[in-house]
Amino acid sequence: MNPSTDLPLPACDTSLRFVRVMERRADGLVSFEFSIGWPELAVELMLPEAAFEAFCANNRVQRLDA
Repeated sequence: MNPSTDLPLPACDTSLRFVRVMERRADGLVSFEFSIGWPELAVELMLPEAAFEAFCANNRVQRLDA
């Protein structure tokens, strides 16, 4: 018996997308965290400003840095 598999996992709504801007760099890149379902579990990404704005619109993100 593995106790870690017996714990119920919190619900995860994969339609929820989150972005937290970490830095807007002088070279035009935006460093940000992106997560799906759980805002606590994120990946760090970097995109140019225009691509970042398109990424946010396409994923219909909730901004956590605002």
